[in-house]
Amino acid sequence: MAMDTGLVLTLVVAFVAVVFGLEGGYLLWDRNRGPEVQRLRRRVRNLSAGGANRGDLLKTQESSFMEQLLLTVPRLSALDRIIEQSGRDFSVSRLLLACLVCGTLGFLAIVLLNRPILIALIVGALAGAAPIGWVLYERGKRLGQMEAQLPDAIDLIARAMRAGHAFPATLQMVAEESPDPLAQEFRIVHDEMNFGLSLEDAFRNLAKRLPIDDVRFFVIAVLLQRETGGNLAEVLGNIGALVRSRFKLLGKVKVLAAEGKLSAWILGLMPIVMAFVINMLNPKFMSLLWTDPTGLNLIYACAVMYVIGVFWMWRLVKIRV
Repeated sequence: MAMDTGLVLTLVVAFVAVVFGLEGGYLLWDRNRGPEVQRLRRRVRNLSAGGANRGDLLKTQESSFMEQLLLTVPRLSALDRIIEQSGRDFSVSRLLLACLVCGTLGFLAIVLLNRPILIALIVGALAGAAPIGWVLYERGKRLGQMEAQLPDAIDLIARAMRAGHAFPATLQMVAEESPDPLAQEFRIVHDEMNFGLSLEDAFRNLAKRLPIDDVRFFVIAVLLQRETGGNLAEVLGNIGALVRSRFKLLGKVKVLAAEGKLSAWILGLMPIVMAFVINMLNPKFMSLLWTDPTGLNLIYACAVMYVIGVFWMWRLVKIRV
């Protein structure tokens, strides 16, 4: 009986210890990596990306020494802003590490296949640039979403001001009622004003964070109204109508340019597809291109002309409105 009681007490103590250990681990994780902490750190990084006293904000962010050292390089500081504009929550050092790992793996994969060292270097460079390309793609997609959401936000501000609300209150309404990601940027503007920045500085930071022409028009209108006066609600209403008209025109241009884009895709993919098909049907016929020195020279010349042609077609079908 005594033995059974001791065993039961041991199990109870072990259970309590495990429960307290799990609870302590959760509290430690929540204090350092919890959703609220991540949200605050993301807000601080967004504020720092806008240029608001970057040194102090980075200290608050508790970034590593390597991160602070990398951000002293001008180009890498611009890369940090691009990461913030993409909406992704990782640092410049992690992105550069991903580039290094992808480039090394791509280079080693081609070398292990016994291909020429020049091809291995090209593949390694392309693989190393892939993470940056992904960040640029995410940045473009996020900026496009905000550009599409901007007219509704401007109309909301104009209607709220006509209803008698103060301009800072309308910014808070946009931050609370508009969808993300645009609402996140207006929350940053509202936070900067609460932290003590003037409205002019907060809006200049908004224009720095968002390289969108419509956002610059909005910021210029607000700053001019603050200096010269006037009916800001009417001005914002006109800007919202102008942005919507531009989107309609952009839609028409996309429809008219769709045929050219399809032709560009077909012409761009045709050489690659045909080379793959011919190599599958007659490998000996295609092998001369990388086994014979003349064939290698032809590949290099075709690659250069292919890049020039793709760039030229891309410029022809890219119409800015």
